[in-house]
Amino acid sequence: MKVDGSCYCGRISFEGEVDPEGVNVCHCADCQNFTGSPFRTSILTPAEHFRLKSGTPKVFIKTAESGNQRVHAFCPDCGTPVYATAVSNPTSYTLRLGTLKQRAQLKPRKQIWMRSALPWFKDLSDVEQHERGS
Repeated sequence: MKVDGSCYCGRISFEGEVDPEGVNVCHCADCQNFTGSPFRTSILTPAEHFRLKSGTPKVFIKTAESGNQRVHAFCPDCGTPVYATAVSNPTSYTLRLGTLKQRAQLKPRKQIWMRSALPWFKDLSDVEQHERGS
């Protein structure tokens, strides 16, 4: 499936091809901290199908619990996280689902790092709901 997306302000834009079955939700503490939310949702695109159309993201090198390092790219203006990839010789890019125009068509298929999942995230049915913000 062909996808395209951008950061919030539009400075960074990109396109890629993804397998719609590859959407992951990560509950690790690092993803919670990076996103400021209870989890991060993402999908891989092979490096040969990823193209940065505009802008130059700012990058941060993160060292995981395993010791592996990853490049995390984000917009230098609005701060939107855009993708993560290997430090050298990337074979794929992990796109942030919220940045994709096609996000509503991409349903998560797997959740990882459940040991760090917030205990309340599974059932929000009794939380007050509004169609728009107040």
